[in-house]
Amino acid sequence: MATPWGARWQRAWAMADQLLFPRICAGCEAFLTDHDRGLVCGTCWARLPRLPVPWCDRCGHPRSGPTSADGSAEAHSGSVCPGCAVLAPFVRAARSLCWVPHPVSSAILAALKYEGWPGVAEAMGERMAGLAWPRDVCAERVAIVPVPLASARRRARGFNQAERLAAAVGRRWAIPVVTGVTRTRVTETQTRLTPGERLANVRRAFEAVPADLPRLVGQHVILVDDVLTTGATLNACAGALFAAGVRTVSYLTFGRARTVADP
Repeated sequence: MATPWGARWQRAWAMADQLLFPRICAGCEAFLTDHDRGLVCGTCWARLPRLPVPWCDRCGHPRSGPTSADGSAEAHSGSVCPGCAVLAPFVRAARSLCWVPHPVSSAILAALKYEGWPGVAEAMGERMAGLAWPRDVCAERVAIVPVPLASARRRARGFNQAERLAAAVGRRWAIPVVTGVTRTRVTETQTRLTPGERLANVRRAFEAVPADLPRLVGQHVILVDDVLTTGATLNACAGALFAAGVRTVSYLTFGRARTVADP
């Protein structure tokens, strides 16, 4: 048990440590306070541009109209859902936490991917894990598969951001993270490509990992990545899993790019 003097020394040491080595937010670079958990400040998390409800029950894209208990839209009212349009036919559902680009979400993603803050993935994954899903997805999901990163980018970065996010989600869902998919060839980064170029870039670029198939064949698998833009990479990974015998695939990402139909 700490003595009164011991407790005072601990507080003094903590104050000196904060003064000499102040913690800063990975998102906005403001000083973190004692109330901030993790590497991103509470203000940044409060300003995160989360996807608004109601959303489409399948793709998680914001919709208008009647809602169910979890905030999902009950019907599309005959219109074409812009989020569902980017999903492969065998994809059951997709969920994303927030819009990108945006000053806050883009800064958090940049801290994770380019600025050497892999620990940011823990708080990102915590919030991703809290998103609402259709009941059948929650009941059926047996494993999480992170989208694989090109070997050269992994060496330069030191880690795969999708793996870090998947691990954080898996701990909270209490289901395993498996490799599941691997790259068969080097692809160009998708960032600067048009939608058509993205599709061509990742065509036949992934294959299922044979050693993981016994636990995945006939099952419902969640694919995790940092951002859903055109869906090209996620659909290519899902296609490889589906061709290898995985029954159903759903997508989970931190960010989602707006479509032309979004305000």
